Amino acid sequence: MSQSSNQQWQARREAAVVQGVGTLLPAFIERASNAELWDVEGKRYIDFASGIAVLNTGHNHPKVIAAVRDQLEKFSHTCFQVTPYPGYIELAERLNALVPGPTPKRTLFLSTGAEAVENAIKIARAHTGRSGVIAFKGGFHGRTMMGMALTGKVVPYKVGFGPFPGEVYHLPFPADYLGVSEESALTALEGLFAADIEPARVAAIIIEPVQGEGGFYPASPSFLQALRRVCDQHGILLICDEIQTGFCRTGKTFATEYSGIEPDIMTLAKSLAGGFPLSAVVGKSEVMNAAKPGGLGGTYAGSPIACAAALAVLDVLEEEQLNQKAQAQGELIKSRLHRIGERFDCIGQIRGPGAMVAMELVKNGDAGQPDPDLTKRLVAEAGKRGLILLSCGVRANVIRFLAPLTAPVALLEEGLAILEQSLEAALA
Repeated sequence: MSQSSNQQWQARREAAVVQGVGTLLPAFIERASNAELWDVEGKRYIDFASGIAVLNTGHNHPKVIAAVRDQLEKFSHTCFQVTPYPGYIELAERLNALVPGPTPKRTLFLSTGAEAVENAIKIARAHTGRSGVIAFKGGFHGRTMMGMALTGKVVPYKVGFGPFPGEVYHLPFPADYLGVSEESALTALEGLFAADIEPARVAAIIIEPVQGEGGFYPASPSFLQALRRVCDQHGILLICDEIQTGFCRTGKTFATEYSGIEPDIMTLAKSLAGGFPLSAVVGKSEVMNAAKPGGLGGTYAGSPIACAAALAVLDVLEEEQLNQKAQAQGELIKSRLHRIGERFDCIGQIRGPGAMVAMELVKNGDAGQPDPDLTKRLVAEAGKRGLILLSCGVRANVIRFLAPLTAPVALLEEGLAILEQSLEAALA
């Protein structure tokens, strides 16, 4: 065994790291470039995970690395609340102009997606003077206490961690494949108002335009438009959680753009800074200014290094036309998956906008028979063959595709060939 084998590092990991942090694949990465990774033993992997949707611009994009290196030579940290710096302001200005809707915007920077969600709820409560929050079953909003309360999936995110903050309610998320219609979801909202909390006590409704951990089920434009009308009718804020969908993943800069609505608040993170920890809450100025000075912030919030990376990411999105690349990548992946589906009846549905693609695995082509065991075997088989896949879904039977949007076509095709081989082996 070499001095830097995966097996050795796994043994050290098990001795030093808590078991509550799960690991998909015991391959310890030494270096990465665009859509490829190499582990400590020199094995190469094609990356269809992007660090869970963090690397839309790929690993170590030259422009991002150059911006970070330049900032490092100046300073790494001052804390924006102590002595501010231009990068924070420049990035806020660009995001205010980039997010959907004509209303003037303001931005708050933080470090993680969960922090963005927590602060979005704080701001919504401060603005409305109300306490109730409505989220959706299958949604994922983080592992902090409020994040877990909002998250609509108990295992593994909420087990043993309660009690959670109160005044949080969950609605069914419309997904035709699961037998949940838009009409039934809206009827459930009316029922919630009638039985559990009156609209005048609801501060916000929070929704992912495409559910991430929940299985890549997209909310239709008509459903988001209906929520916008309900919120406007009752003075409720609409929060769109674009942490996983943002920055060109769906073929639009933000998935909310497909519906034509303007959210009151958006939460952003993941691909915002090309691999560096940064999140944002962006919203209507009147709403965002509800919190008093000192009520928002954080020691590392809006790191100057991460802000520099994010400014470079926004340049790359535009210069390399990543929305168009996302559309092309999604079409390529879906086309290949449909051909694979002609061979195997275990692929129940292929869905998702742009390059946010999902493949739902079932038994005998039956939507009512999810196959989480096959899903787990497929992820493991692909890993052995050098392809990193992620699973998700309320029934743990969905493979989600999150390759860097900068991945070359030849690499995508190589990865999809490995996927087909892996599925054949997993079914054997």
